[in-house]
Amino acid sequence: MTTSARTRAVRARLGEWWAGAWRWALMAAGAGLGVFLLLDRGISNGVVTAAVIGLLVIGVVLTGSAPMAIPLLSMPALFVVERVGFGAGDLTASDVALAAAFGTAVLLGKRPLSEPMKQLLWFNLAYQFATLFTVIVNPNIANTVEWFHAWLLISGALVVGWALGRAGLAKAALGLIVGTGCVLAVGTIATGLYQFAHLNFAAVYPVWPWSMHKNFAGTAMAFSAAIAYLRPEWAGLSDVWMKRALWLLGIAIVLTQSRQALIGLMVVVVIAVARRGVTGRSRLTLLWIIPAIWLVVSMVIDQINSQNQHNSVFQRLDWLREVYAFWKHSPLFGHGLRFWYYNPDVPYQPPQAELEVLASAGLVGLAGFVVMWIGILVVLWRVDPRYGTLALALPLSRLVQGQFDLFWTAVQTSIPFVIAGICLGALALSQERGPTTALAASPALSSAPRGARVTATGPGSRR
Repeated sequence: MTTSARTRAVRARLGEWWAGAWRWALMAAGAGLGVFLLLDRGISNGVVTAAVIGLLVIGVVLTGSAPMAIPLLSMPALFVVERVGFGAGDLTASDVALAAAFGTAVLLGKRPLSEPMKQLLWFNLAYQFATLFTVIVNPNIANTVEWFHAWLLISGALVVGWALGRAGLAKAALGLIVGTGCVLAVGTIATGLYQFAHLNFAAVYPVWPWSMHKNFAGTAMAFSAAIAYLRPEWAGLSDVWMKRALWLLGIAIVLTQSRQALIGLMVVVVIAVARRGVTGRSRLTLLWIIPAIWLVVSMVIDQINSQNQHNSVFQRLDWLREVYAFWKHSPLFGHGLRFWYYNPDVPYQPPQAELEVLASAGLVGLAGFVVMWIGILVVLWRVDPRYGTLALALPLSRLVQGQFDLFWTAVQTSIPFVIAGICLGALALSQERGPTTALAASPALSSAPRGARVTATGPGSRR
């Protein structure tokens, strides 16, 4: 064996060793992180968080045979809102799962990105640049961490979804999201039945599989319900199971009495009608919108008529006035992202998207926020409706929900963009395969005689 051949053989062995070593290093780091969090940080509901970390460790082990194992296994973990508490970061288990999935998608995801995907990332980058000024003007750890966190919730989520869709895992990923929503629905219904048995007919705050606020549970389940309702044909989701899931999720959402979730689902139906036209399914669902609107309006009217200054309507009005007055002290660049963590004047997150951005990043940040959302909606509207309807409906429903409640939160912001990324990745995969590849893979053509010419309508005759 020559010297050059030996060198190549050594390099090949080193390459093989490194291909496995980095995965073992990640697995060890994940296990060490899990022990550190559970033993030294005093996490609430550590069992749930341990399960999330366990899924990520399993994903590291499977990465060799399935490169997208971590992003795929992170889909259920994206719903976990339990805190893992990195000091000023105060991240959730969902953030940890999304970060791990993003790292894997960047390293092992397929390239190049499609043009719509690039445009979405650029619009998000424009917003990040606009909020960079408040990070500079208000230097502190929470502000800096949140700048990266906000970028992860949109661009990171898009990249994770893209990698799954582009790898042909759209069906599995969307199925896991719907399945996780159904688990939350079972917990919500069980909590509701126990509550009703004690003659308590108030809004249901689920306590299983972990304690959740009604608005969080409602909006999280609404994302799953949107997939079950739209169930695009290219995803290959079972119509029978999606219909059953939709009923289960719908009942659970009504039990939470989450107005934001109901409004978000109305947006999904309107987008479906606008993009697909009026079909048999949409006619039936349009009838459902009428009682949903009545329920939302009646709940608001009841709270106003009660004149209870501590209910959600009057409390939100007070908060909006306080945040607006607070913003005027720093109108151009705001008081910093997550200012409520360290500013005693307003110790709560503003319950409205644009006002939160205005108080956090000022007029400059708000301009970036508006530009980002206009760009995102225009790009997704132009996508092929077969893929773009679901991709557009979820982010738009999240934006509308954010007009009445918290916006920059884990889970509620990341999941819609993961789903949008899945749709864009699946579209890119279908465009890459093209009609010729799809025909060649079809059973009707697999038995075509060797040498036969294949056209767009089937096998042709010999020349």
